[in-house]
Amino acid sequence: MWTRVLNWLDSRTGYRALLHHLLDEPLPPGTGWAFTTGSVVSLLLGVQVVTGVVLGMYYVPSPALAWDSVQYIMQSLPMGWLVRGLHFWGASFIVVATLVHLGRVFVLGSYKAPREVTWLTGLVSLLMILGFALSGYLLPWDQKAYWATTVTVNVARSAPVVGEALATMLRGGEHLGALTLGRWYAAHVFILPLLLGLFVVAHLALMRRHGISGPITPRQGAPVAFFPWHVMKDTVMMAGAFSGLLVVALLLKAPLDPVANPADASYVPRPEWYFLWLFQLLKYFPGPLEPVGTQLVPGALVGFLLLLPFLDRRPDRHPWARARRPFTVAMLGVAGVLTGLTVLGLRDAPPTEDGATWGLVPLGGQALVMGEGATCSRCHVDGGAAAPLTRVRLRRDDEWLLNHVVDPVAIAPGVRTEDEPAPRSTLGRYGPQAVVAYLRRLEAGTAVPAVSPDVALAASTFVGVCATCHRLDGEGGQVGPELTDVGARYDREALQALLENGQGRMPGFAKRLAPDQLQALVHYLASRK
Repeated sequence: MWTRVLNWLDSRTGYRALLHHLLDEPLPPGTGWAFTTGSVVSLLLGVQVVTGVVLGMYYVPSPALAWDSVQYIMQSLPMGWLVRGLHFWGASFIVVATLVHLGRVFVLGSYKAPREVTWLTGLVSLLMILGFALSGYLLPWDQKAYWATTVTVNVARSAPVVGEALATMLRGGEHLGALTLGRWYAAHVFILPLLLGLFVVAHLALMRRHGISGPITPRQGAPVAFFPWHVMKDTVMMAGAFSGLLVVALLLKAPLDPVANPADASYVPRPEWYFLWLFQLLKYFPGPLEPVGTQLVPGALVGFLLLLPFLDRRPDRHPWARARRPFTVAMLGVAGVLTGLTVLGLRDAPPTEDGATWGLVPLGGQALVMGEGATCSRCHVDGGAAAPLTRVRLRRDDEWLLNHVVDPVAIAPGVRTEDEPAPRSTLGRYGPQAVVAYLRRLEAGTAVPAVSPDVALAASTFVGVCATCHRLDGEGGQVGPELTDVGARYDREALQALLENGQGRMPGFAKRLAPDQLQALVHYLASRK
């Protein structure tokens, strides 16, 4: 019966001829594991498509709701955190896999005639994959999304002649807003998938037309079929790549910064690792030289790769053959420079350990909220008059919230007795702002970092005596100098003397601070470079 059904289906669809075409492709003798890299890229593309469709069912491309929709996916949608993790980390995996595939094609000389157009379609596909990563930046509408996109638009604006028009097109207006998000969403979900799909199909069709290049040194013997042995190699490699991605998504939660705040110009955006080389390159071309780093150098790199099959026209495929040696040295040089710039970018990143991702101000606010005598726990507990702080939704603006922290009796009569002091007297001059910063971190869903006792002491000390005048990580007063990178200007001994004795309008704190407070603050500030 099944034979009759399959025969009928084949007579209507011709599926057997299609399977024969797909599975019985003749491969050159000696085709090995190196030729599985393309299949890994195909699998990771499929993962991005599937997870992207799932995310698209819950994502809302609106500045007012985008961040909330992503947070809902992460916190409330069953397995939503895993789906977003696969999509987020999958972007890095597919960039690595595509670069490995490009490297394999170059080393084995698989871009040579008659496969020049195959190389070109693959290279354009890589650029589109990077375009996916770039357009996906803005969609969460968090701080990193907003400010990294601002940098991207400014890079586009540095282009000669058309820069301003290009920046306006990317923004959809004068400022980042709803039109910007809509355009980047359309590019990420509609335009780029359509274009990438066309180029991937063309790449695979050309690959089948000209066949796999095979080993560098041709081997004697009859061609071997794609199925079953090479299919098994592809399957093993794809399973390994997906297993690695799954482990990363399970162990590392996809990040989500606080909701975008266009007024917080102190935020320092940092791109993902695969754009760090360009981010670092811009540091060497400041001011009027910026187009060199944003346009000329990347353009020259892409142009070299596009022209490579037409420059390296000799049939020799060995990477160290006389004719290929200059191109191999050039590619190694490019890879070395890009790797070096990426490493420098990673080393220049601000510290993220021991609570630095939060900063001292919100950590000091946590100490005030959780400390002895804090009034928050009277209402913000399970079964209390208000939701616990870990689940509170701060739908009020910062001014209302600050007034509530200063004296909650304004909206909750009876919280304190008449002879009990208002919280401001116990929180200090900058304490209320620190509490608000702490609550905003909780609302954003960022986990409270585990910090050492010294950092916790430095946080409470900073809020108590420094934050009124000095800013650190974008939070604090503006009377005194910025302290975010103070460790690069003063060594430990100089900071110790400055805090003990004071300078100018700054008083000394040798008698106002306990020795352990002073030492904790000096140690932390000296590390900020």
